[in-house]
Amino acid sequence: MIAIDDQLTPADLLPAIGRMWQASAAKIDAIAASASARGGKTPVFTVEGKYQPQGWTEWTQGFEFGSALLQFDATGDERFLDFGRRATVERMAPHVTHFGVHDHGFNNVSTYGALLRLMNEGVLAEDPWQRAFYELALKASGAVQANRWSTTADGGGYIYSFNGPHSLFVDTIRSCRALACSHQLGHAAMGERDEQFSLLGRIVQHGAATARYNVWYGDDRDSYDVRGRTAHEAIFNRNNGDFRCPSTQQGYSPFSTWTRGLAWAMVGYPEQLEWLATRPDAELAECGGRAEVERVFLKAARATCDFYLEQTPTCGVPYWDTGAPGLARLGDYLDRPAEPFNDYEPVDSSAAAIAAQGLLRLAAVLQTRGESDHARYRAAGLTVLRSLLSEPYLSRDTAHEGLLLHTIYHRPNGWDHIPAGRKAPCGEACMWGDYHLREAALYVQRLAENKPYYTFFGPTPAAGATS
Repeated sequence: MIAIDDQLTPADLLPAIGRMWQASAAKIDAIAASASARGGKTPVFTVEGKYQPQGWTEWTQGFEFGSALLQFDATGDERFLDFGRRATVERMAPHVTHFGVHDHGFNNVSTYGALLRLMNEGVLAEDPWQRAFYELALKASGAVQANRWSTTADGGGYIYSFNGPHSLFVDTIRSCRALACSHQLGHAAMGERDEQFSLLGRIVQHGAATARYNVWYGDDRDSYDVRGRTAHEAIFNRNNGDFRCPSTQQGYSPFSTWTRGLAWAMVGYPEQLEWLATRPDAELAECGGRAEVERVFLKAARATCDFYLEQTPTCGVPYWDTGAPGLARLGDYLDRPAEPFNDYEPVDSSAAAIAAQGLLRLAAVLQTRGESDHARYRAAGLTVLRSLLSEPYLSRDTAHEGLLLHTIYHRPNGWDHIPAGRKAPCGEACMWGDYHLREAALYVQRLAENKPYYTFFGPTPAAGATS
């Protein structure tokens, strides 16, 4: 399990964070410069240090341009603002109206949402037309995402994945922030005959379905019921909405835990709890009441974060799946740091980058609620981030376009590069890993410097601003 350094503070990580931003700037420049070599296609992961596209869904472009906006946010270097803003205007519109994916919170909140947040924070000058542009994109994105809706036999429902209406992905809880932004802007999503449906209601129902069908709590649901483990996918019978079985696309099995899916739940639930705290009780009364909604979300957040702490090596970086068969060849692998150059199973540092932020946000939620164990989760999140900000994970090699090394995309499909002389993937980066390392670093940097607390939804607009 993770060896938590309970003496670690956000300020302790500032030197390493500063070095990361220095390396990050060069990586963003290199990826932009190599766009023509990719035929203008979206970068997904690296092969021998160079970013490559991988057609499946274009879910990583928001991370590409959003990384530039995070770089500006952290360093004040306006050329990254100019690049991120220009690329958002020129390239992101198809993602706003993309009806075929569950990834709106990844693509659009990382770009349009970041720009609106920076304006609300007063970092960007107030501009009514820019504000209206960002707001309209977010309103539409949340409604398009929410329209991918399947009902369940128990009266609930979920936002279905790109696999189709039968498929509930654990990933999508983090993408619900698209609905949150749209709802916060006062948008009313419309259906047949002008019927309105609540974006907040769909966040709550989707979160509850994910918590019920994709997360386990150790209460004898099945023979593999371990508290906090997750399944990548839950499958439903679309004839009547019955739950049929757990499944997976990117994990080893439905009865093991794909660690990046676990990490999406770890950050998605605390992030939604932070946002729900800004909503009036009257809104939540229509969704079962604040107490019940928060109970469900907090139970899932605690369980998944606890599982991560228990099932991850001492350094805080997990292997790609807790049931990967080659782990048996590694002996007591949880009692020592992860070994990214082993011959049997790859680690996934991108899962760690996502999970670090989940642990930190759960700590913040618990502290606000007066829970005494918040400090443990904060120290754990800082411990994970410290590992990622140093070798062998942080890449400062100017010839490598990736920032965070030893990430995994799709192990079952064999998409991840195995270097010559190696037997398992290692040494490569991915867009979501790089982005989430930057996002976790920005989060901690703001804590250390006593700057405004970083959230996807940001503060409310300043008095007099248009909305």
